[in-house]
Amino acid sequence: MQYCKYLEAGTLTPRYANVEQRDGASWAVSPMQPPPEDLAARHAPAATNFTPAPLSSFNLVAPVTPSKILCIGRNYRDHATELGNEVPKEPLLFLKPPSSLLAPNGIIRMPALSQRVDYEGELAIVIGKTCTKLTPDQDARDYIRGYAIVNDVTARDIQKSDGQWTRGKGFDTFCPVGPLVSDAIDPVGGRPVTVTTRLNGEVKQHGSTADLIFSIPFLLQYISVAITLEPGDLIPTGTPAGVGPVQPGDTVEVEIDGLGVLKNTFTAE
Repeated sequence: MQYCKYLEAGTLTPRYANVEQRDGASWAVSPMQPPPEDLAARHAPAATNFTPAPLSSFNLVAPVTPSKILCIGRNYRDHATELGNEVPKEPLLFLKPPSSLLAPNGIIRMPALSQRVDYEGELAIVIGKTCTKLTPDQDARDYIRGYAIVNDVTARDIQKSDGQWTRGKGFDTFCPVGPLVSDAIDPVGGRPVTVTTRLNGEVKQHGSTADLIFSIPFLLQYISVAITLEPGDLIPTGTPAGVGPVQPGDTVEVEIDGLGVLKNTFTAE
């Protein structure tokens, strides 16, 4: 299963489409029934027409409608140490509000309050069914709908001064996600996936989920003991080493094999 979410020309009505790979490019090939958590899309009238085309020709929007975005901090050893932090003994959890969601190709607004805004490319889990108090003997994959790319944009100075991370990571536009959701990759039972982040075309991050401190099954167990995960919830799993600041006009691309490229540009507020 692979799908995207888009807006039809001249409307504000969200639509979903099934995605396939054709000649090395992602194509939206047919309409798809919206997932149950996206009430706006489910109540919209049916699309009047659909023509298969490359995703690059669609007005894509964030392909998820989460009740919460529950992020994992410092989940790569090299990233923890590059910022002068200790490697955590347990997962570090923080929330981004759904209002921080941004579409692929959307413009990230750098708040005037901050003197340093950083990129953080990440693999994110998309929850497929309600998950509560998952135990080690249960297969975490049963609760995963698929995966997506996220840029966990961070106002680094505000993150450090606040102590709590919500404000520094929760500004509007600080959670670009997309371009699609896919279960074609399997970092739990199959091969690890590689996260590559480019700043203005130059590779800055290149890490593998094989290097996660806390595995995806462990994260779902740890979180669901305290917090029930609902369909559509988004869990960015942490960022590799190589994070750094951006300037107005910079473009950041996060690429993960099987999930495509998430591209966004930064602008001063």
